[in-house]
Amino acid sequence: MAAYKTIAPAGSHAQWPAGMVEEMRENAMSPIVGSTLVSETDKVRVWHLHVPAGKRCTFHRHVLDYFWTCHSHGTARGYFEDGSITETVHFPGDTRHLTYGKGEHLVHSVENVGTTDLLFTTVEYKQSANAPLPVPDAVRLMVAA
Repeated sequence: MAAYKTIAPAGSHAQWPAGMVEEMRENAMSPIVGSTLVSETDKVRVWHLHVPAGKRCTFHRHVLDYFWTCHSHGTARGYFEDGSITETVHFPGDTRHLTYGKGEHLVHSVENVGTTDLLFTTVEYKQSANAPLPVPDAVRLMVAA
């Protein structure tokens, strides 16, 4: 299991970088939980998330049960809707499963505070307690003809 620690407790929005609270509000309903949606069936969505060293993915909302697996070594900082901040040291194979009940969700952003790129695969289960949020075509994998 990854080394995980809380950097700031809930209610710590004042410790966030400038503009981040507004970004969270603007993206609080974003279904884009990865960089690219690489596969989708009636049962699952499979995402790749690539976060280069020193970069951050924008805020997004999880409503479906899902798991993620990390494919690289690195350190991530998480910013959560409640204002908390965490830091996690990841390794290849590091995996976490999350479940949400009816009406539950998670809004967060992941920042790569390490020196190596982070790569994750996230699998969402569409047959969860909550309906899937619609995903825009712009984030779907496009295969050249």
